[in-house]
Amino acid sequence: MARPVTLCTGQWADLPLEVLAQKCKAWGFDGLELACWGDHFEVDKALADEGYCARKRALLDQYGMKVYSISNHLVGQAVLDIIDERHRAVLPPYVWGDGDPAGVNQRAAEELKATARAAQKLGVGVVNGFTGSSIWHLLYSFPPVPPKMIDDGFKLLAERFHPILDVFKECGVKFALEVHPTEIAFDIYTAERAIQALDGRPEFGFNFDPSHLIWQGMNPALFIRKFPDRIFHVHMKDAIVRLDGTAGILASHLNFGDPRRGWDFRSLGRGGVNFEEIIRALNDIGYQGPLSVEWEDSGMDREHGAKEALEFVRKLDFAPSARAFDASFDKKEQQA
Repeated sequence: MARPVTLCTGQWADLPLEVLAQKCKAWGFDGLELACWGDHFEVDKALADEGYCARKRALLDQYGMKVYSISNHLVGQAVLDIIDERHRAVLPPYVWGDGDPAGVNQRAAEELKATARAAQKLGVGVVNGFTGSSIWHLLYSFPPVPPKMIDDGFKLLAERFHPILDVFKECGVKFALEVHPTEIAFDIYTAERAIQALDGRPEFGFNFDPSHLIWQGMNPALFIRKFPDRIFHVHMKDAIVRLDGTAGILASHLNFGDPRRGWDFRSLGRGGVNFEEIIRALNDIGYQGPLSVEWEDSGMDREHGAKEALEFVRKLDFAPSARAFDASFDKKEQQA
C-alpha cells in the first residue's frame, strides 16, 4: 500500500490554512504537515482554547486532509542557539520577549514542551523540529577547537532537552529532529553523538530529509539504514550540487536562489538525490508513515512545483515485495 503524501506547510504560511487546504485537495495531496506559524497551527491557542484543535480537525476534514505531524522548527532553533537579532524574525513575539538571550533560550524550551502538549491535543504523535546548536560556529577547527568545547555543546543538548523530552514522553509524542546544518546533529556521526548524549531516549529520533545530506557529500539512504528505529518522519526534498570551480559547498555568503552558489535546493526530481534508493531503504526498515513534500525551489513557481512534486512522489513510491522474485523455483513454497 502506498504511503500517504503530505505537504509541509511551512513554506506556505503566508496563505491562510483553509486556502492552502483547498489547493492541496485540488492537487491531490492526502494531508498536511502543519507548521506552527502563520495560522496553520498556533501552539498557544491550541492550549488556551478548548475548541481550537477540534476546529482545525474539522477544517482539514472538510477538504479531506489528514494530519500525521506538526512542525515547530523555528522555536526549536532557539533552544540551543547563541541568540542574536536573526532569531527575532522567526520567533513568536511572546518567545522573543525582550530579546535577552538566556530568556529566549528558556522561553523557546518551554514553547517546545507546549508543542508536545498541543500535538497530544490535536491527536498527532510526532513533532518535527530543530534543536539549534551552540557549537555550529566551531565547525572549522581554526583557531584550534579544544575537544571540551564540542563536548560542552552536547552536554548542553542533554541539559536542555532532557526536560523537554520528559514532556514528550508524558504526552506520548515523539520529537523528530531534522538533521540539518546549524543543528546539533547534521550528519551521521553527530546524529550518533546526539543520541548518546540523550542516553538513547526513545522519544528522540529524526525527521529524515535527504536534501540537507547530499550537498555535504553523504549518501542519504545510508542515514536511513543507520537509524532504522529512529526515522519518525520523512521529508521529500531535493538539492543539486553544481560546483564549477568558482564557489564551494560553503555557498560563499550567497543567498538561496543565487546562481553563483555551489549548491541549492531544487524541486523534487530536478536535483541530485537518488530517491529510488531512499524508497528502497524506507521499505527495508518498514517505514509506513507519510512522505511529506517540503517544496523549496527559488527558480520555480511554487504551485507548479507542488503539483509536480506530488506526481513525482506518487510515481516513485512502491510497496516492498512480499516474496522473493525467484520464489516460483522453491518446491517447498509450491507445495504449500
